[in-house]
Amino acid sequence: MLTLAVLLLCAASSVSASAKGGAAGPRLNNNQLYKFSYTTEVLVDRARGSKDGSAGYRISSDVDVNLVWRDPSSKDNQLIQLAISNVKIDHATRRSEKKNVLHGSTAESVLGKTKLAALTKPFLLHLKNGKAKAFYSYWAEPGTIKNLKRGLASLMQVQLNTGKVIENDVSGRCTVEYKRVKGQVTRTKILETCKTAETGFTTHSQVLGVSRKSSSVTTFTLKDEFIHSAVAEETHSLAVNARRSAAATVVSRQTLTFIGTEAGPLEAAGKDVAGVVKSIDAKLAAVGIIAEKVKSQCKGCPSLFEHWQTQQKQLEPASLSKAKAPRSFLALLQSIRKASKGEILTVLKSASKTSLPQVVDAVTSSQTDASLDAMLEFLNFTDAKGLDISKGKIGSTDIKESVVIIMGALVHKLCQKGGCNLPTVVQVKKLILEGPGTTQVESDIQMYLLALKNSLLPEAIPIFTKYAESEVGAFSTIALTALQRYNVNLMTDSVKQTVNRVYHQNRRVYEKNVRAAAADVILSSNPSYMEVKNLLLSIGNLPHEMNKYMLSKIQDILRFQMPASKVLRQAMKDMVSCNYDRFAKVGSSSAFSGFMAQSADVTSTYSLDILYSGSGIMRRSNMNIYGASKGAMLHGLQVAIEAQGLESLIAATPDEGEGDLESFAGMSALLFDVQLRPVTFFKGYSDLMSKMFSMTGDPINVVKGLILLTDHSEVIQLQSGLKASAEFQGGLAIDISGGMEISLWYRESKTSVNNRGALVLTGNVTVDMDFMRAGIEVSFETEASLDFITTVQFSNYPFMVCMQMDKTTFPFSEYLTKYESVPSGKSVVSHKSKKQLVPGSEFPLHQENSNMCKKVFDSSW
Repeated sequence: MLTLAVLLLCAASSVSASAKGGAAGPRLNNNQLYKFSYTTEVLVDRARGSKDGSAGYRISSDVDVNLVWRDPSSKDNQLIQLAISNVKIDHATRRSEKKNVLHGSTAESVLGKTKLAALTKPFLLHLKNGKAKAFYSYWAEPGTIKNLKRGLASLMQVQLNTGKVIENDVSGRCTVEYKRVKGQVTRTKILETCKTAETGFTTHSQVLGVSRKSSSVTTFTLKDEFIHSAVAEETHSLAVNARRSAAATVVSRQTLTFIGTEAGPLEAAGKDVAGVVKSIDAKLAAVGIIAEKVKSQCKGCPSLFEHWQTQQKQLEPASLSKAKAPRSFLALLQSIRKASKGEILTVLKSASKTSLPQVVDAVTSSQTDASLDAMLEFLNFTDAKGLDISKGKIGSTDIKESVVIIMGALVHKLCQKGGCNLPTVVQVKKLILEGPGTTQVESDIQMYLLALKNSLLPEAIPIFTKYAESEVGAFSTIALTALQRYNVNLMTDSVKQTVNRVYHQNRRVYEKNVRAAAADVILSSNPSYMEVKNLLLSIGNLPHEMNKYMLSKIQDILRFQMPASKVLRQAMKDMVSCNYDRFAKVGSSSAFSGFMAQSADVTSTYSLDILYSGSGIMRRSNMNIYGASKGAMLHGLQVAIEAQGLESLIAATPDEGEGDLESFAGMSALLFDVQLRPVTFFKGYSDLMSKMFSMTGDPINVVKGLILLTDHSEVIQLQSGLKASAEFQGGLAIDISGGMEISLWYRESKTSVNNRGALVLTGNVTVDMDFMRAGIEVSFETEASLDFITTVQFSNYPFMVCMQMDKTTFPFSEYLTKYESVPSGKSVVSHKSKKQLVPGSEFPLHQENSNMCKKVFDSSW
C-alpha cells in the first residue's frame, strides 16, 4: 500500500512539473535569428566499402531560423521560418580532377537557376511540443527541392524527454524512440514501422530474395535546452540471400551545427497558424512533411525498340546456355517496364519465330498493365499451330495444357501475396478444382491434377487423396507427389491412411512407381512409429527391385540425417523389423542424397532415386536439386523419367500389377517449385518401334527459356530528403533436355538428362535527384551444365547399372560498377571485376554404383 502511495505521488509531481511549463521541445526566442551550418551527404558503395571511395555527393549550406509566431497559451506551439543560403555541392569523398564529375561546377550550374532560387526561398515549420505539425512551402516548387527542405525540417523536431512516440517526417509515419542522458538526446527511428506512399515488391522465395538491414539514429546535443548540434546517420544495406557478397549499402548523413544568434525579425501577430501563414504569403501552403513522389526522367535513353534491336541476337535459342542471354533478358525487362502498350506490341511483332518465346518470357515477367494489354492483343490461342492470344478458346492442345498447368502456379503465387480472394483468382480456382470431375479424357484429368499440384490449395487435398487410389497409375503418381509438397500439418490422419493403403496394397495391386511415391509421402510427412515399422516389415515381401529401392531409401534417410531418421532409428531397434534378412537385399535400384555446394549463404543438395523393374529395365528415375538458406527451402529442379511396358522387348516377365501396361516413356520437370508440362518420348508399341529405328540419339527438349528468379524493387526515402532506388533482378536461361536409347543388338539402354543454364543477377542502387545521379551496380554471372546418365546392360543377369552425375568446369564472375553524372552530360564510371573457374566434378553416389560403373565401362560397346 505504501509503495502504491509513493508511485501516485511521483506521478502527480511529474504531471505538476509538466503543467508548470517544462519544455517539451526546443523553444525559440522572439526577435532573434539563429544561425546554423548544415550538411547532408549520401554515399553508395558495396557492403564492405571500396578503396577508391564511394559514389555520392554532399550538399552544404547555411541555415537561418527564427520564430514567426507563438501561441500565447502554449510556449511549445511555435511557427518557425527556415532559410537556406550559400549552397555548395561537392563530392562526399576526395577525388582527383579526372574522376570528379563536379570539378569546376557551382550550385547554380548543377541545380539550375530556378531550382537554386526555390531551394533558397524561406519556408515555414509548425512545431508543437517539439513535433512537426505542418510544413509550409510552395506547390509550384520542384518535388526534389521540397523534399530537401523537408529533410532539414525533419531534423528540427526533437523530444526532450525519454519515451517512444509516433512521428511524421520526410521518411513517413514512423515509431521513434527517444533517450535522454543529461545534455544529449538520442533519437532512434524504427524504420520497419515507417509507412510511406511509395512501396516496392520482392521475390516471395526467401532463398532467391533480397534482405535489407537498416538503421537511423540522430544524436542531439543540447545547450540551455536548445539544439547545439544534431548529427543523423542512416544506413541501408541490401544483399542477395543466395550470395551475400552481392550487396550494396546506402549511407545518408545530416549535420546541423549551431553557430550563434543575432538580432532577428519580430514575432507576427495572429490568433492561429493558418492566419499567420496567410498574412506572410498567400501562396504558402501546407504541403505535408512526408516526402512526395518524384519521377526521374531518363534523358537520351533509347526507346524500347532501339533497345530490342541491340539485344535480339543474345535471345536466340543458340545463346540460351550463355550468360549474355539472361543479362540481355534483364536489360530488356527493365525497358519493357517503362514502355507503353504500343511500344511492346512493336517489339513482339518484330521478333523472329525463334526469339519470340524469349520476348514473351520478358514481357510476361515485366508484370505491368501495358505488358498485359499488349500480350492479350498479340497472342491468339485459337490457332492450333501458332503462338498468335485472342479472347477465344485455346485451339492448341499443347498450349492449352501448358496454360492451365501454369495457371495453377500463378494461383499459388497470388495466394501467397494475399490475393486468394481476387475475382480472377477465385474463377481460376473454381476451374481447376472442378476440372478433374468434369471430364473423362485422361489427358485433361492429368492437366487439371498438375495445375492443382502447382496451386498447393488446401482445398485440393481431398481431390489428391481420392486420385491417390486411382486405377490409372499416372493419376496416382501425380496425386501422391502433390501430397508430398504440402505442409506436414495438412497431412490429416485420413490422408495418411489413404497413402498407407496404397503402399501396402490393402485394396488392390499398384504399380511399383506408385508404391514408391506413396513411401516417399509417408517418410516425409512426420511418420509415426507404427508407420515406419510397417514399412520396415514390408521389406522382403516386395517385388525384387522395390525391396532394394526401399532399403536404399531408408539408408539414405539415416545417412543424410533427414527428419524421419529419428523415428527410423527407434523402429530399427526391433529385431523383427530390422534384421539381416531384410537389410541384405540385392538389386540395382537405389536412392542417394548428397551436397552440391555449401556456403555461409546457401546450401545446395541433390538426390538421385532410381527404380528398376524385375527385368532390369528402368521404371523411374528422379533427380532433384534443392537450395536452402536460413531455414527456407527451395525445390530448384526435378527431372523425372518414367518408362513402362518394355518387357516385351527382351522377352521378360512384367512385375506384379504391370502386365497390361502400355509401352510408354516420358519425362517431366519441376523448375523452382513449378511443375511443367510433361514430355512424351513414345507411347504405344508401334510408336516405340518406329522411334527405335529412327532414333538419332539426340535429346528431346523438355524446357527451354528465360526465367525471372529474383525481382526486388523498393524506394528508400532518406531522412535527408534524398531518395535511393534499389532494383535487384536475377535471370536464368535454361535448356533442359532428356532422352532414352535402347539397343537390342547390344542389349543396353541409356537414359540421359542434360541441364544447361546461365544465371545472371544484378543489383542497382541509385540516388537520382534529377540534378545529380550517383549509384552502384553489383552483379555476378555463371554458366553451368549438369548431366545425369544411367547406363543399363541387360545381356546377362543380374543386369549391370551405372549412374553418373557430372558437373563440368564452369566460370563464375563478379562485377562492381560505380557511376556519377550531372545534367550537363559529364559522367564518371568505374568498373571492377573478379573472375574464377570452378572445377568440374562427378558427384559421388554409393560405392555399389562406383563398382558397377567400372564393370560397365570395361565391357561397354
